[in-house]
Amino acid sequence: MIFNITYTSLNFIFFVLATMLVYFLFPAKKYKWTVLLAASVFFYAVAGYKFAAFILFTSLTTYLIGLWIENVSVASKALLKAKKTDWDREQKKAYKNRIKIQKRLIMTLALVINFGILAFLKYYNFFAGSLNDMLGAFGIGFSAPTLTLFLPLGISFYTFQSMGYIIDVYREKTPAQKNPFKLLLFVSFFPQIVQGPISIYDQLAHQLFEPHEFDFTRVKHGMELILWGFCKKLIIADRAVIPINAVIADYNAYNGTTLTFTILLYAVQLYMDFSGGIDISRGVAQIFGIDMIDNFKRPYFSKSINEYWRRWHISLGAWLKNYLFYPIAMSNVFLNAGKKMKNSRFGNTAAGAHIAKVLPTSVASLVVFLVVGIWHGANWKYVMFGLWNGVIIMLSILLQPIFDGWTEKLHINKQALPFRLFQIVRTFLIVLVGYVFDVAPTMEQGFQTIGMFFAGQNLAEGWNQIFTLGIREYDYVVILLGILLVWIISLIQEKHADTDIRTMLDKKPFIARFAVVYLGIVAVVVFGIYGSGYNAADFVYMQF
Repeated sequence: MIFNITYTSLNFIFFVLATMLVYFLFPAKKYKWTVLLAASVFFYAVAGYKFAAFILFTSLTTYLIGLWIENVSVASKALLKAKKTDWDREQKKAYKNRIKIQKRLIMTLALVINFGILAFLKYYNFFAGSLNDMLGAFGIGFSAPTLTLFLPLGISFYTFQSMGYIIDVYREKTPAQKNPFKLLLFVSFFPQIVQGPISIYDQLAHQLFEPHEFDFTRVKHGMELILWGFCKKLIIADRAVIPINAVIADYNAYNGTTLTFTILLYAVQLYMDFSGGIDISRGVAQIFGIDMIDNFKRPYFSKSINEYWRRWHISLGAWLKNYLFYPIAMSNVFLNAGKKMKNSRFGNTAAGAHIAKVLPTSVASLVVFLVVGIWHGANWKYVMFGLWNGVIIMLSILLQPIFDGWTEKLHINKQALPFRLFQIVRTFLIVLVGYVFDVAPTMEQGFQTIGMFFAGQNLAEGWNQIFTLGIREYDYVVILLGILLVWIISLIQEKHADTDIRTMLDKKPFIARFAVVYLGIVAVVVFGIYGSGYNAADFVYMQF
């Protein structure tokens, strides 16, 4: 890195202010988007200059293959129109099938090239090591070489976003972008490059290319959201990560109580880090008049693991639903399997009819979450993380009639507050088990940790260990107060889901608005984890 331009650096603030000044003073309104392109190219060149060739290659292949797919579509429609009276119905159908196969092959080429690059850089050493372990277990002397590889900045995010665009062009949901520089801006837009969100072309692209005039309210709201992201990241997340890293560095030295506390603290740190980073990203975009997708909707208030994943990393969930879940669940293989089961003797039973109905959905969910696990990292513990969530969701779908029957027999009011609180706590505990595989260095240690939840508790020893993890009692108080503040604001957002907190703040007297912003700035300055000799911890999702 040439100099520090991370989202929480002073350089980044100056960079955003300079870009904002140039953008709003740029005389050619039609070409304002070029300012964002220049800023994005500069940001990537500074933050990840060694790897710029990869994002340029992805942008170029995405641009060319998108045009190729569209040209095939346009040419085929023109030929069909010309042969309207010459070809019979069967000839037209056969031609359409050939074109569909051709377009699918072209789309597959883009997916193989770009996901292939991502898979090789991110997973080659993982698969090579796993293969060597397997061959060694059978006494085979062959050893696949391991390579010194690197992971370009934001490669998972810009690859998923680019390939979503390709699939949309293939589906004729969106026209191919004719300007390669506009497509490069869509792929590399600097607020989202570090950790998303993963945007859909139809939702984001037109906002990038349209000229936006200076709007005081939007700029103010964007800066308020950036400040809120700074508070969550610098005050809470970067303080909480210190004891977490201390435990991970010597994982086997701690008992079940300390590990339980670490997993709970990780749930706080991960949420504050990721959501804080997304707040910064969305706030910066909003300054320029661009609304990016909200990636979080208070996921720890979820009453089921399904709901949790609809509220957590929403953009990834939407991508997987549109481009993986539906193609699997609606494929002929699974639909035909469901029909066969429905028409069987087992399908004539109540349980069989239900399973036949939800089989495609449940299996597709398992596959999707296996991909989610692999996406998180090249390690068996992440595979287990994905399987844990996938199996829980699959079972919840398959066993839903049983759960409904129990609820009815026990005369439980699903809308009653105690039952809803039970659902929230139950879901949070399920989520925590998945987090074990994020924190534990290996999958085996993850299983050991789960066992220690029940058999390795020592409150007195754990209490003493907690205060030897690199931060003081004062820091734990700051974290606790930060959690309380975020929880209160989240409750307000849950109650007023259709109203933005910043809009609510606008209705307050000036002195109240000034006090909130002033206290937020003071809190970051006084309580933020930064300063001489310290670099803010990398955002968690940068590694993905």
